[in-house]
Amino acid sequence: MAKGKSIQERRSNDVFDEESVAVRSRWRNLAAFWVLGLCNNYGYVVMLSAAHDILESKFGTTEPVMEFTSNTTVEPLNTTGMRSCNTLSTGAILLADILPSLAVKMVTPFLPFYVHARLATCVLFSAAGFLMVSLSTTEWLAIMGVVVTSISSGLGEVTLLSYSHQYPKQVIATWSSGTGGAGIIGALSYAALTTWLSNEDTLLLMLIIPVIQGFTFWLVLVHPPSSSIPITKNGIDSQEHIIEVPRKSFKEKINLVPGLLKYMIPLGLVYFFEYFINQGLYELIEFDGIWLTHAAQYRWLQVDYQIGVFISRSSVNLVTINKIWIMAVLQFINVIILLFETLYYYIPSVWIVFAFVLWEGLLGGGAYVNTFYRMSTEIPRADRKISLGIATMADSIGIALAGWLSMPVHNSICRLPQPTRLGS
Repeated sequence: MAKGKSIQERRSNDVFDEESVAVRSRWRNLAAFWVLGLCNNYGYVVMLSAAHDILESKFGTTEPVMEFTSNTTVEPLNTTGMRSCNTLSTGAILLADILPSLAVKMVTPFLPFYVHARLATCVLFSAAGFLMVSLSTTEWLAIMGVVVTSISSGLGEVTLLSYSHQYPKQVIATWSSGTGGAGIIGALSYAALTTWLSNEDTLLLMLIIPVIQGFTFWLVLVHPPSSSIPITKNGIDSQEHIIEVPRKSFKEKINLVPGLLKYMIPLGLVYFFEYFINQGLYELIEFDGIWLTHAAQYRWLQVDYQIGVFISRSSVNLVTINKIWIMAVLQFINVIILLFETLYYYIPSVWIVFAFVLWEGLLGGGAYVNTFYRMSTEIPRADRKISLGIATMADSIGIALAGWLSMPVHNSICRLPQPTRLGS
């Protein structure tokens, strides 16, 4: 009897130990995907402003293609009529940064999925981007640093979102929150470090980011066996062995695209409207006689936007939105409101503009996280990995189109006389 009780106790202890390990693995995976999201987008956020600063400090001049970033002061280079305008829209540098990432996202989902090789490439390219811009002695090398960083970010996003299909759907939320946090942490850390260090030394110090990325992926993240999938029992994540799904052919992958358009089109539209505002309209909004210069207004509008993105990308476990098209409609309304502000200066207070920009960031981040969260619950597991990878093209296509459109719109508005602010 005592012997039987001892066996039962041992079995109970074994079950308890398995559940304890599963809980620890769950929290490790959630934390790992947050850090991976942060590291993946960190260089993307920092690199453009760093490239601008390096070019200016090393070469004493700034070519138009490298003049505009979403996180740096944008000084007016020419005046058209009565408006203070840059020679080119910030959409020019947006295109230089997004097109390499878009190319990677369009090709990678249809290639073999060697996750460890892909992440090693991301880490190496991220480090190379920091080194190339920091140590560059020619303009083309600094520009290549921006391109290499863009490739790293695009490859990391399509790979890790595809890989997330092997984990509970909550990792989509922590990944999205980490990418949102990269906007704020990246911008603020670069600004803070450059107050004490040179631009070159700041970028060299940031080589710690790809190191953290590699450490997190290979030593913190718990990698499931290739023949198992995550399941949840009583709130505890565990693994259940199944027959591995055969790899899909290229034609089978292409055939998935039509069914994904219901996710991709609304997300692409949200980002198209969002980045048209960011890269085509922000720099044309100006309030005179306030505590911020025109350049500072532009910079803080970008920070305000990033705050909205971070909040919404971190909210999917609290608020889930299934109808992404509603956010596309609301984002289009933001375009109309802010477009007319650039034409007529009818908004009486900069705080109202800050409110609209925060709302814009909330919509953009919300569309991103809810789209991929929906896909993680609605798409069959056999199709989920490739589907998540393909869908990452949607926001990049929207951003690229916004970059193209923002440049002629910016130039057209710059030819108009500057209006008088309402109430001034």
